[in-house]
This record gives sequence, structure tokens and C-alpha cells, in this order.
Amino acid sequence: MQGGQMIVEENAKLSSVLTPSKPSYIQSLTKIVGTLGPNSRSVEVIEACLKAGMSVARFDFSWLDEDYHQETLENLRMAMKNTKKLCAIMLDTTGPELQVCNKTGNPIEFKADSHVTVTSDLSKELCADVLPVDYAELAKMVQKGDTVYLGQHLFTGHETTSVWLEVLETKGQDVVCLVKNSATLAGSMFTVYMSNVLINLPTLTEHDKQVISKWGSRNNVDFISLSYTCHAEDVKELRDFLKKQNLSQTQIYAKVETVEGLKHFDEILQEADGIIFGRGNLGIDLPPEKVFLFQKYAMNKCNIVGKPVVITRVVDSMTGNLRPTRAEATDVANAVLDGADGIMLGAETLRGLYPVESIKIVGKICAEAENVYNHTLHYKRIIRHVEEPMSHAESVASSAVRSAVKVKAAIIVVFTSSGRAARLIAKYRPTVPVVAIVTPRLQANSLRWTFSGAAQARQLLGVRGVYPILGSPDDAAPGGSTEEPGLRLAIEHGRSVGLLKPDDRIVVFQKIGDSAVVKIIQVQGQLLV
Repeated sequence: MQGGQMIVEENAKLSSVLTPSKPSYIQSLTKIVGTLGPNSRSVEVIEACLKAGMSVARFDFSWLDEDYHQETLENLRMAMKNTKKLCAIMLDTTGPELQVCNKTGNPIEFKADSHVTVTSDLSKELCADVLPVDYAELAKMVQKGDTVYLGQHLFTGHETTSVWLEVLETKGQDVVCLVKNSATLAGSMFTVYMSNVLINLPTLTEHDKQVISKWGSRNNVDFISLSYTCHAEDVKELRDFLKKQNLSQTQIYAKVETVEGLKHFDEILQEADGIIFGRGNLGIDLPPEKVFLFQKYAMNKCNIVGKPVVITRVVDSMTGNLRPTRAEATDVANAVLDGADGIMLGAETLRGLYPVESIKIVGKICAEAENVYNHTLHYKRIIRHVEEPMSHAESVASSAVRSAVKVKAAIIVVFTSSGRAARLIAKYRPTVPVVAIVTPRLQANSLRWTFSGAAQARQLLGVRGVYPILGSPDDAAPGGSTEEPGLRLAIEHGRSVGLLKPDDRIVVFQKIGDSAVVKIIQVQGQLLV
């Protein structure tokens, strides 16, 4: 476990703390996932979110219907067109989440030391004394002394919007609990979470399957966040289901948010395309002093195998405040220093008062942390864990990253069709942006010929430091060379956004047949030398 070692590079002086952050086209190499909802679903706000640095839009199907999310997605597409910025789509499953529906939407006040009955009898009305939950086995799953948390959706565990309950006894369908803290809960839905209790419900629910088969297939989603992933079999089941829905290219990010998932983390990592470290519920299951240990362990494991890892629940206070707390700001920076590929914003952008500002400030914190990230330590750690003999492609990719450091390259350009080459480069955490030219590939099925590439390009938006550009299908013809037109495309883009200027050096990584090569070029006016 290497996170948290000496992370401040030698040239990081005190003066850098007092120097204002410089604006940049790429605010940070770390990617930001924003959850779209009531306060962030208009075209205008989404445009601002994209400009602020959001690269993946998350659609949370724990609440509201497909029509609502479809309207939001159409607004996202319009915003992408207007801003000329690419954004990936992530569908977040509900999983075995227990919910309390607050039909009136009126706030409910809970008082410490009072009693509340959590019941599976849905005929009872919701109030401060009774909480109806749609789960028939509820009373059988808990026993005296167990901990139950009740919180606003996407906010369970936050001090002012969660209630900590202690089970006193069970009576038939009812669970009688002692309220341990005073709090007022608002909103249309509350989440019930029983600490360290394994719910007897499938990870991929029938509701999830219906959403994926309809909304997911219709929109060809790029990622699915599999909530409450507990075993590798959960990922395998989802992958098999995706194949039946003609979504075999959709990547699966396993959301690990329970102790059961923690116990089987290594197997889950092997099966998943990426990991989301769900700290909301996991922060309830684990003692507070243990959360950081698993975070560092999990992120180290993801870094070693080169799979993206996303951290959640970072700036909760920005749901209602313009600035994060000092602890939250430090938490974001430490996540970057631990090796995070992305930061996920939930309630902050879904229903928060400052969705755009949340993205901006998280991006600025990430950028500052990246400036002092100990690249050398990370590079040596990854090399040390690579299996020998190292593959030719990985050997050349790691050399490309070192070359970029040595020659002070402005960018790394990588040619890829599947995205794998770009991920190999990103695994070694280069200090400069990686411009991935995704070359379309002609594919055929029994009905038609199609070009792949668009989905692979968008999926790279979840990888730290990688910025995809979709190449032209004309350059993907058999026997054709993609390097010259692809390089010019990368250079034109780099110049237009301020990443490249005359005399800058570029490191180019490309696979040619079974070989991989690296070369260094220099920009001279409109020419390459």
C-alpha cells in the first residue's frame, strides 16, 4: 500500500501555495462524473457543467422514470452539440436498495431517544413514528442491537440528513428502533441501510433489467454502474445480460459499497472494467477509522492492474454551500494522490444548489494535487508489480511515459481502436494529457456493416488523463496509414485548445501489426520534424 507516501515533489515550493491557479482548457487530468437531476438537467446548466469539466454524466435510476431521464439525456446531447464537448453516459442501477417513499415530500423530524417502527406493512402511513419499507423479509434480517441508517437519497451517512437507529426488538413485520440522533429528512425518497446485514435480494434486480433492456439499449449507454456489487458472479451475470441486449461493448463499473463486496474485492476487480468506491454505505458498514485503509488498498490494486477507479462522496457540504469544508478539500486531493481516475459527484450536482461550482472546485483541487503527484514513485510501483516477462506493448507504453517526462513533452498521442493502448499509457500516470486517436474499425453482423469507435472513444473519458478524438473511417481502410492524418488531427486540436505551441515536443505511441513503437516529434509552425 503505497498511497500517502512522499507526494510533494522537490520543486513544489511554498510560493506555489500563494500563487493563483492558472486557468486551462483541461482543468484536471482526473475525470469528474456528475449526476444529472432536478438542479442540473436544463441545457444551459449541463453546458456549464461540461465547460466546468464534467466528462461522464451519471443517470441514477433509483428514482424517477425513464421518460424523465430520457428528457435529461436529450438535453445533454444538445449541450454537447452546443459546446462541442464529448461526454460519456453512465447508467446507475438501483440494486437491492431499500427505500421509503415520502409521497407528500414534507420534511419529517426525528428526535433523539424517541422510538420509530420500521415495517414491511405498506398499508401504514409514513410519519416520524412509522417507516414503511417494501421488503417482506425485513424483520427476519435484523436482531436486537443492529444498526439501521435512514437518510435522504444519495446522502445516507451525512450528519445532518441521516438518522441512526438501533434495533430494540422485532414484532411480526415490525422492527422497533431507538432514534440515536435528531435530524430532519426532506425529499421524496429516503434510503434505509442496515449495517453489515446481507439483504436477500439479487444485485441485478428485475427493475434494473427492465431499465437496461429499454433505456440502456435505446441509448447505447457507455457504462453501467452495478450498485451493491458483492461477488464476481454479479458482474458476470450483468455481462451475460448485456450480451443478450446487444450491449456487449458497454463497460461495467462495479460499485463496491458493502463489507461483502470488500471481502471479494480482488475477484470483483478481475471481472469488472472499472471500480466505483461507494463510500456512502461503506462508510456506514466500516468503522470510520477503517475506511481510508480500504480506500488505499482498493485504489492501489486498481492502479496495479490498470483499471479505472472512481471515488464517491467527497464534497457533500456543497449541496447547500458554495465552498467545501477544509476536510472535504483535503479528501479530494488525497483521493488524487492515492491514484483515483475519477471523482463522482452525487447529491452535489443532482439536487445541490451549486452543481457547476461543485465541478469547478473539485477540478481545481484535483489539478493542484496532480501538480505535486509523485509520478516517479507511482511509476516504479507499477513496474515492480508487472508480471514478467512484460508484454511488448506494455514495455513500449511504459517507455513512452518515461520519454514524455525526459523530453518534457506537451502531450502524448496514442493511436488505438479498442482503447487498450490508451489505457496502458494511462496506467503509468503520465504528467501530461494523453490524446487518444480512436481509429474506427469496420465490423459486420448478419444484418449490416458498421464502424466501431464512438463507444470506445467515449469510454476513455473515464480514464485519468486520456482525451479521445474519433478518427475518420476513411483512415481505417485496409492497408491505409492512420498516423499522418491522425497526428495532424491531434496537433490541430492541441493548438486550438492551447495544449500545443511551436517547438513543443510530442511523444507518439502506436501499434503496427504485432509491434508497438514510440517516437518523438517536434512541432515547428505548421510542420512536424
